[in-house]
Amino acid sequence: MESIIVKGLSVSYGQKRVLSNIHLNIESGNIYGVIGPNGAGKSTLFKSILELLEPNAGEIKVLGKEIGDVRKKVAYVPQKDEVDWTFPATVMDIVMMGRYPHKKILQRMNAEDDKIAQEALNDLEIQHLADRQIGQLSGGQQQRVFIARALAQKADIFFLDEPFVGVDMLTEEKIIFILKKLASQGKTLLVVHHDLATVHKYFNKVILLNQRLIAYGDTVTTFTEENIAACYGPQLTILHKTGLINR
Repeated sequence: MESIIVKGLSVSYGQKRVLSNIHLNIESGNIYGVIGPNGAGKSTLFKSILELLEPNAGEIKVLGKEIGDVRKKVAYVPQKDEVDWTFPATVMDIVMMGRYPHKKILQRMNAEDDKIAQEALNDLEIQHLADRQIGQLSGGQQQRVFIARALAQKADIFFLDEPFVGVDMLTEEKIIFILKKLASQGKTLLVVHHDLATVHKYFNKVILLNQRLIAYGDTVTTFTEENIAACYGPQLTILHKTGLINR
């Protein structure tokens, strides 16, 4: 089943074209690695699908409808630098925000909402941080909080923009375990990722993007040396030398 269909998406910032004529059919029950160099338009792709910015052209359907009609079924974990970490909110406050899309205006949280939030905290192993202000957390803890918020939303589609930045390997492996579990339950996950050495291990499908769509599909057949070279160009030699790619 196709959970997201993108047809002819083009986006510009001023006079600069960031995405050009993108066509994608994203299938449910998969975890997609969204791969490409800095400035490739990966975050822009997410924000366009989520209607956080207006594209120049294109048509997008999410679960067969406009995003506004299914927004509560879509969870978004933004980049860390897009979050105001001085905001006076506790970990539990943030995770409970995942329940807001399921509430009517002025409707209060109930015991079921609290239970769901607690389960999300437990899944990410941060239940002991529930009363901590978010600005007091480590980078890895902060990432876990926002992923817990996405889990509490009980969404069908998850967008995660660089969720492994600033986290240790143990946390990264824990997050991937949870994401793969969600995919096995039929959820759709799209993850912006930079460590090319772990792509085959983490994702069963990939989207290679550099302002235009280079390739997308099963990781085994799509994440090839040829497609990586087309995506990264001259940067490929640097990636080999730094160990970000070891194939």
